[in-house]
Amino acid sequence: MALEAVSLDSDGLKAKAKRIRELIIKITTEAGSGHPSSSLSATEVVTALHFGGFLKLDPKSPRDPGRDRFILSKGHAVPVLYAALCERGYFTEEQIMTLRKLGSPFEGHPNAAKLPGMEASTGSLGQGLSIGLGMALGMKADKTDGHVYVLMGDGEIDEGQVWEAMAAADKYKCGNLIGIIDVNGYQQTGATDAVLDMGPLAKKCEAFGWHTLEIQGNDMNEVMDALKKAKAETGKPTCIVSHTKKGAGILPLMEKWGDTNMHGQPLSADKAKEALEYLSKA
Repeated sequence: MALEAVSLDSDGLKAKAKRIRELIIKITTEAGSGHPSSSLSATEVVTALHFGGFLKLDPKSPRDPGRDRFILSKGHAVPVLYAALCERGYFTEEQIMTLRKLGSPFEGHPNAAKLPGMEASTGSLGQGLSIGLGMALGMKADKTDGHVYVLMGDGEIDEGQVWEAMAAADKYKCGNLIGIIDVNGYQQTGATDAVLDMGPLAKKCEAFGWHTLEIQGNDMNEVMDALKKAKAETGKPTCIVSHTKKGAGILPLMEKWGDTNMHGQPLSADKAKEALEYLSKA
């Protein structure tokens, strides 16, 4: 049986993104730990991949060799992936509510040995693109028509291994490899520009031979358009430089609370209640 992607219309995608944001807040607040703000910045991209007609997957056959691959290189944002896979039918809400609890397979970073849908165990930043490149080369060798999508954080672009993978992907003309950089402007110790200013990322990716697109990554229309263009490019790898906001969806509340980074900070029960009420009115 051929694998199929889930394809919602624009209203359906908006509703799904809201639902995923609600789950991100619920499971991280229940855990009392995790990275909600890093997850919220990537919500439109992950929602579009899973529900915009791109990722061919089947929760009943999670290792089907014909599936597309999604690697969350910024593994600390795994709540967005757990939430999306919950909505896709891999997990129940009850299961993902055990996030980071003793004995739960829903760890603080993806663990491919314990859960279906996790294509790679990530969290050591900078490695996801190399893993994705290997998978993309394997697909080319096997002559399958799948795609590999790798979501990276802008902080992890500091790592040299990312650029080694960039160079190799150009050498092998991996048109089935699509990298997405979630440029939310922050990393653990502060603003990415202050920690290590990597300059214009789009020009760097172009210089490495990649088909490059630059978008506002919290605009679902722009995300969908970029992913369609990326999939249509078959002669070279594509990088989507996705400018986002940490905490997107509840950013006005984070501004009121006095912190627009909140890296690794779950919301308190009171703030989570306020955030969920805010989302319900969006």
